[in-house]
Amino acid sequence: MQPQTDAADRLAADGKTPMFAVVDGRFAGVIGVADTLKDGSVAAIAALQKRGIDVVMMTGDNRATAAAIARQVGITRVVAEVMPEHKAAEVKRLQGEGRVVGMVGDGINDAPALAQADVGSAIGTGTDVAIESSDITLISGALSGVVTAVDLSRATMRNIRQNLVFAWMYNAMGIPIAAGVLYPALGLMLSPMIAAAAMALSSLSVVANANRLRAFTPSTVPEVTNIPASDPVVEVGLDDEQGTQNTMSNNSAQVTDPVCAMSIDPASAADSAEHEDNTYYFCSIHCAQTFRADPARYATSLAP
Repeated sequence: MQPQTDAADRLAADGKTPMFAVVDGRFAGVIGVADTLKDGSVAAIAALQKRGIDVVMMTGDNRATAAAIARQVGITRVVAEVMPEHKAAEVKRLQGEGRVVGMVGDGINDAPALAQADVGSAIGTGTDVAIESSDITLISGALSGVVTAVDLSRATMRNIRQNLVFAWMYNAMGIPIAAGVLYPALGLMLSPMIAAAAMALSSLSVVANANRLRAFTPSTVPEVTNIPASDPVVEVGLDDEQGTQNTMSNNSAQVTDPVCAMSIDPASAADSAEHEDNTYYFCSIHCAQTFRADPARYATSLAP
């Protein structure tokens, strides 16, 4: 069995998942299965890291295969051998480290994790369940869309802070004068006409500054040809014993979240909602809000 094991190890080191083939109960060979990297993945990951974002790869592949893929794209932290039902728990674990977690996924198994994350981004070419569970949908399917979303959100927050400064400056100067602070010393009072003009100018400044976002253009994500050599830190996902601490008890009746289709324990549900005399339970607040926005749509797809 040693040659077969060595062959499997070599395939895993190359980023392929080894599969043993058996014919009539006898070993027939080792098959290597691998997903191809998305175009632009390396450049997108490098761009996110350049913006100060820690990129973590979460996968169900074994640790050797995961480490090999991580080296190809420049990721230094990997969570491998994650069971589909434990992905949301892994996101929660990262949040427990005090991090704001953004999750990118495209499959049915990613839906609970997308809902659990602070910001979920679904690949537009993925499943409908993943798209419904996410906050952002990348229509093109390219990971460079994540970089654009980060840049746009930062530009929006910067614009909001600038608008607050504009509003504060006008009020900080105008309110004391209108209250008569300068009248005892200089005999100055703020004319109602000037006050009205200042108020209009304040609103105009805020609106004009906000309109600058209409000119926002995504920055080009440069191609990356040289990936720094690194040995990624590989963590193993929750095992069965740990998983029972984070997933629902098998001893209690399980129900299905009507939005993301995740099996949950009603006693541990994040939220619940009543609709047509039926109670629905949800794995996250995001799923609950999605359900309440259009209960008829999701209630008809799932019998409680």
